[in-house]
Formats: sequence, structure tokens, C-alpha cells
Amino acid sequence: MNTAASVHWHLLGAGNMGTLAASRLLHAGYPVQALHPQARPIDRTLSRNDQPMESLRLAVDPDGPVQYLLLALKGPQTRPALDALLPRLANDVLILCLQNGMGMLDDVALPGGARILHAITTDGAWRDGNTVHVVAENSTEVGGMNSLPDALEPLPACWPGWQWRADIAPAQWRKLAINAVINPLTALYDCRNGDLLDQGPRQAHLAKLAGEIDAALPHWLEHWPGNTTQLAETVAQQTAGNTSSMRADWLAGRETEIDFINGYLVRCASRHGIELPAHRGVLEKLSRRPH
Repeated sequence: MNTAASVHWHLLGAGNMGTLAASRLLHAGYPVQALHPQARPIDRTLSRNDQPMESLRLAVDPDGPVQYLLLALKGPQTRPALDALLPRLANDVLILCLQNGMGMLDDVALPGGARILHAITTDGAWRDGNTVHVVAENSTEVGGMNSLPDALEPLPACWPGWQWRADIAPAQWRKLAINAVINPLTALYDCRNGDLLDQGPRQAHLAKLAGEIDAALPHWLEHWPGNTTQLAETVAQQTAGNTSSMRADWLAGRETEIDFINGYLVRCASRHGIELPAHRGVLEKLSRRPH
């Protein structure tokens, strides 16, 4: 018996990561529908090395109940989208969050029995129209509950690099720390990730942001390794030619995810009586629209 076929997923956010994750759900045997303001189906093509891998057509469900939700929206879009969706959410809805940043659900009045899982991925993809170009399938740490729910048992075999973490907080903070260093600086300096390693002011700014993180996080996160500069420099080198999503949003005049990355970090530090002047500085600059 295919247990996945009886578990109906809804996708909220059919962007790069959302499309890739939806493909993996489909390969695991789950039905997947999209939640989208327009009624027409969403068509996507997955491509690797400019060679089409597969095509997806996701029908849109305008009013059905939502029991399993893949949440792949950007931070600023999350609350308004979920507020509109609340009447459709089952009381024990399972939400798999595949997002950058932290704190997106803090002010959302989710049903009392809602179950939240977080997926922290190092996969990479970019989109050109309806084509999602997959550039890396590395690892994805998933967790936030004591054990993997039975309904998700078919999924790890179809998700490259899947790693279960009952305690997902260290992975969340590690990803947020790296993003809080690389993303705002690439936007402020209008540069690719690797350009931060200039042995000059950009790299010094990187070290300043990383140092504030390593001084603050041990106050609320046990066993923080204190190696954010090394982590950020390694990621910047490995993704040297990449443009961060924050830089892309900033250049396009869109609202960035700064409030859910550096902003979330600043708010947590403030609750512990800690000031982070370098992070507050980039937060203030990037909270304004560039155009």
C-alpha cells in the first residue's frame, strides 16, 4: 500500500526551492497542489546544466482543506499569506517550512494543534521564467519534532542529502548566522559572494558582523562553536560567483528578508541586553527601499 498517496500536500510558494521540494514530494508518491491567487495551473521545468530534467504541472486548489503544507515563501510574504489561509488549515496541520531566516511564524495565529517542521538546505537553484535551474543538491537538515511523522516516511528516500534532526535549532542558527553575514553585505556592496573576500574593507566588515554573532549567541544557544567568520568565508568562497537573494531583491527594489535575518538576530540579542551595532547598521540601511 502506498501510504504517500493518501497524504495530500499543498505548496505555498512555487519559487526555486518550493518547486524543487514539490518535485521530491511527487517522486515520493504524494499528491501536490499549489496555493496561488490565480486559478490557472502552475507549470515549471526543472533543468540541470541547461538540460531539462522534468516538467511539473501543479493544479491550484482554491478552497480545499489544508492538512500538509509546504511553506516556501519569503519572510515578508509569510504572515499575510498564512493569515488569509487560516480558515482552511486543519487543527493539526503539519507545516514544513523551507525558508531563509527565523521568526516568520511568531505572529501568526496558527491552529492549536499545528505541527511545525523546519528544513535547512544548502541546495541551490535559480529561476528564469518557468524554468528552475538546479545548480546544487547538497544536504537538507529537517527536524523540530521528536521523530519523523509516519506520514513523511517515504520522503527521505526521494530527497537527496536528507538528514533528520530532532533538535533543529543549531542548524537554523548556523544558517541564519551565515546569511546574516553574507547576504546584507552583498546587497550593500553590490557584489557577488566571493567579492567579500577582498582582504580589505568588505572582508573586515564580514569579520565584524561574524564577531558580534559569536559574542551574542552563547547567551541563548548552548555549545555555539564560535566559528562564524570561518563558516561565512568558506561559504563565500564555495559560492563565489553567486548573487545572494537579498542582493537580487535589493537591486530589484523588492522588500528584502533582512528583518527575518539580521532583524531577528538583533531582537534576540536585545532581549538578553546585548547590542549588535554592526548588525543594527546593516538592518537600518537595508530596511529602506533602494529606489
